[in-house]
Amino acid sequence: MPEVVLWRLGLVLALSLGLVVAAARAQGRLRPQTLAHLRPAADDAVQTQAVRELLLRLLGARASDFLVLVNRSVGGQRERGGGGGQDRFELRSLKDGRVSVEANTAVAAATGLYKYLSAFCGCHVSWSGRQLFLPPKLPSIPTPVTVTAPHRFRYYQNVCASSYSFVWWDWKRWEKEIDWMALSGINLPLAFTGQEAIWQRVYLSLGLNQTDVENFFAGPAFLAWSRMGNIHSWAGPLPSSWYEKQLNLQHQILQRMRSLGMLPVLPAFAGNVPGAVSRLFPTANISRLGSWGHLNCTYSCSYLLDPEDALFQRIGQMFLAEVIREFGSDHIYNADTFNEMVPGSSDPKYLSSVSSAVFKSMTQVDPKAIWLMQGWLFVNRPTFWQPDQIKALLHGVPLGKMIVLDLFAESQPMYAKTQSFYGQPFIWCMLHNFGGNLGMYGTVESINKGPFEAMNFPNSTMVGTGLAPEGIEQNDVVYELMNEIAWHKESLNLTDWFALYPQRRYGTKNHHAVAAWQLLLRSVYNCTVYMKNHNRSPLVHKPSLSLNTSLWYTKTDVYEAWSQMQAAASDLLTSETFKYDLIDVTRQSVQLLVSDFYEDLKVAFFNNSLEELLTTGGVLVSDLLPELDSLLSSDRHFMLGRWLESARSLGTGEKEADLYEFNARSQVTLWGPEGNLLDYANKEWGGLVNDYYTVRWYLFVSTLAECLNSGIPFHQHQFDQIAFQAEQGFILNKKKYPDQPTGNTFEIAKRLFRKYHPQVMKRLKLQSGRPRRYSG
Repeated sequence: MPEVVLWRLGLVLALSLGLVVAAARAQGRLRPQTLAHLRPAADDAVQTQAVRELLLRLLGARASDFLVLVNRSVGGQRERGGGGGQDRFELRSLKDGRVSVEANTAVAAATGLYKYLSAFCGCHVSWSGRQLFLPPKLPSIPTPVTVTAPHRFRYYQNVCASSYSFVWWDWKRWEKEIDWMALSGINLPLAFTGQEAIWQRVYLSLGLNQTDVENFFAGPAFLAWSRMGNIHSWAGPLPSSWYEKQLNLQHQILQRMRSLGMLPVLPAFAGNVPGAVSRLFPTANISRLGSWGHLNCTYSCSYLLDPEDALFQRIGQMFLAEVIREFGSDHIYNADTFNEMVPGSSDPKYLSSVSSAVFKSMTQVDPKAIWLMQGWLFVNRPTFWQPDQIKALLHGVPLGKMIVLDLFAESQPMYAKTQSFYGQPFIWCMLHNFGGNLGMYGTVESINKGPFEAMNFPNSTMVGTGLAPEGIEQNDVVYELMNEIAWHKESLNLTDWFALYPQRRYGTKNHHAVAAWQLLLRSVYNCTVYMKNHNRSPLVHKPSLSLNTSLWYTKTDVYEAWSQMQAAASDLLTSETFKYDLIDVTRQSVQLLVSDFYEDLKVAFFNNSLEELLTTGGVLVSDLLPELDSLLSSDRHFMLGRWLESARSLGTGEKEADLYEFNARSQVTLWGPEGNLLDYANKEWGGLVNDYYTVRWYLFVSTLAECLNSGIPFHQHQFDQIAFQAEQGFILNKKKYPDQPTGNTFEIAKRLFRKYHPQVMKRLKLQSGRPRRYSG
């Protein structure tokens, strides 16, 4: 097909001309040479074998069509940028019909492999599925292609993702993720699993008892915030089996990451300690922080050991030494001071002493240590973190010995406000997702230009790009795009890219699918305003009369994309990824419909129209939401039961399984014991929609109706108390939800479309009047 030929030739030109490092632009810039030692420890043979095994897992028997070799001398002289050689790969066709992929690291080789598969074979690999159809004979590469990454690092993860997404993973799921990471070019991932076992050893050796340790850690689904000093003990204690299982899992994770040439980032000490430390060390300078996340001091108000206290060095060095003894090291460590907490003093000298002490606790154990720090604190508390305070914290560490993650750079970049973090190297990150929420969303224009603006910023100290979502397994397209941008030196043509994306993702070209993605590009995926929590749908928030339903896009674009996806369905029935996207676009459309129903409910209530209120509410709670639940339950990616069963499967007995399920249910609903971060980690999942969100809307409609019947005003506080009982009831109800899909996705999606697409509804209303009335 002509378009395929043009596509391949275009990709060849892009790869050979557009994906090379901008050496001329790099000349004369400040580039910290102290990062040069951050190189893969595995030798070429180990890395080569690791990529070949990945290829076999990916393609099975067709793996023999590729010749893969890792040779660290590929590319010759090291490029400038971050103090060492950037990753590079070379692609060429061989006379025997095979394709050669040669690279200087295993990650680069895996990336090169995926570039070939996507560009020449139209393949696709993502969280929601794979499309790996290969023609009998591999397409030829007309001219050998050499690609060099513009920067040293492609970072991945957010400290919160370990709780919102990874918490229940076994090795099988981790293996799949690490494969995806390598294919996506990730070479700098967080590796936080198993650290509680190390902390347990340290604190027991200091004289704390097991109860002290148990009171320090939160439950599995909340460990991220326990590690950062935000909370303690909530949803715990951790069973003894948890420590050993997670420790063993971490060994598997690290072995695989390192064999693929990645540099895993291990945890270090930032000063958060159990309250019992003050009992054993009464003279230690320990202060109690304020509450966090609307939790009271039963579960919050953590204890912070002063960095200038001698005990700080003792604990910090003990922990890191034990980490290295257990896991080895690649010389890069994460510690986040004052995460969403206000420091005890704004004095620059104090802040500098804090960072100096944290870094000292690393270098006393590992003289080659590099500190990786999330820059979220500067975004979260801008009134406190003024230039003097930021500079003091950053300059407490020698220049080049710290890498700052500009964590929310697609919306709130900090590098420009801090003169490239006052000389410290930084990584431009796309945060994108908070709480692991579903909902189609992206800032594609921002991520398509932001990294290049940062790279060309005067005296830029940028050393990489990164993905830093709080939760994953959503919006595949945004992460695919960002991973590709990380290997470019210039912005992409988004219209062209989004036209090719569905062809790769579904394995064939369908003009309805292409049209749908163009509509999504200009609407949900092109947010140009600051928005932290993008999913404002009333569906996933506690009902009230003052919910924010504003949008950054025109909803008719989504409804039209829904029409186009429905039109494409008959030709794409066998595509796993299309099935996922059909559900996702339908789910997004239903989200919009719920907003419309909500606005109609408010109008009916304020107009004192009981009949309209009951009619609208009846359709919402007795048909629209149950139909959505059925659709979501038809695919494993959208099921509450899958999340709960993953949690329960880690328990060694019924008691542990119940604890893990309590954690899993709490996180996606109330979060804290009293709804402290209510619905922050909301999910539109089959089972959750029917038994949690629909129940709340039923109560809301019933309460409004009763208010109109009785003439009593609606009181939000009273309704919140009623809803809270239902929310608690869901967490404790012990109902078993299926973890295998039920129903025919395409039939359910078609039924929803025929009943609820706005144009269809408009026609039906003209023909037959109002929908059926609510009878509750």
